[in-house]
Amino acid sequence: MEELLTKTKEELAGLLPDLPAFRVGQIFEWLQRGADFSEMSDLPKALRERLSAGFVAQGCRIEQKFTAGDGTAKYLLALRDGNLIECVFMPHGYGNTLCLSTQVGCRMGCRFCASGQNGLVRNMTAAELLSQVAVVNRDNGGDARRRALSNLVLMGCGEPLDNYDEVTAFLRAVSDPEGLNISLRSISLSTCGLVPNMLRLADEGLPVVLAVSLHAADDKKRKVIMPVANRYPVEEIVDAARTFFRKTGRRVIFEYAMIRDFNISDGDAERLKELLRGFPAHLNLIPLNPVEESAFASPGRAECERFLKKLHELGLSATVRRSTGREVQGSCGQLRRRYEAGRADRGGEA
Repeated sequence: MEELLTKTKEELAGLLPDLPAFRVGQIFEWLQRGADFSEMSDLPKALRERLSAGFVAQGCRIEQKFTAGDGTAKYLLALRDGNLIECVFMPHGYGNTLCLSTQVGCRMGCRFCASGQNGLVRNMTAAELLSQVAVVNRDNGGDARRRALSNLVLMGCGEPLDNYDEVTAFLRAVSDPEGLNISLRSISLSTCGLVPNMLRLADEGLPVVLAVSLHAADDKKRKVIMPVANRYPVEEIVDAARTFFRKTGRRVIFEYAMIRDFNISDGDAERLKELLRGFPAHLNLIPLNPVEESAFASPGRAECERFLKKLHELGLSATVRRSTGREVQGSCGQLRRRYEAGRADRGGEA
């Protein structure tokens, strides 16, 4: 059945030509609020039934929710085909952020990440991406006119640029002034370095913040933890990021997971300086969130602070990201894998 959530009012009117404009407007408003057809109380019952029989309102629903002491909430969402994804709600003083998933699973195979340990199941649709925003916004008291979310990060399960067409369609839909109207300048998109699509994105006219998952400053180390490094050398990735910055004027952030005894030595810091020389980019240092079945360990606080100090001495812009969500298995893919393992132990029952 056709998904309606990413449709504009004009597109909805084309699908439902017999409805007056005010009815189309009501449907559009309810969809943006995260409602299913059965909840659209100001529509006639016959119309609600007609819509339910022919269309999809929301691509996902909340299966489970876990909240940490700092207010971080991890959502396990069920898609209509039974697949499960995760997203994370993170409250901040400057506004609330939602971290979205863009694929069911991931095929990038990064060694320290839980989301790709079982490979890629499928891409998500633009409507499923937007539904994550709509249902979590609603769960936190927001609607289409008074949002509970101000920032989005596409950094959950999956590689956004491996699902390029659906992700860019989502970006246009979520920033629709008649819809949720979240500014593209408040959206960060993460990539492990798919160079051709980084260059495509630079020409799209979508002024998002580009976040490049770097995690090592040289190809030898990067290949140990990120199979994508076998295809795209690190200097080629940074050159593509420079192109994005030059064409869009938008900031580029390099994500850097700090891994004990692997990538936080003085030599690593010096290689980062050479790699990023002349580039007004920012390093977002992330103490590794430990994942089961991974041999990599998170450094202690003193190790993180020493590495940060060295980067600052070398003249690099860098901060250590505040760690959130460990109480609710905040690392991408952990909750989904745990829940599916439990479902298997229960004989497939939800």
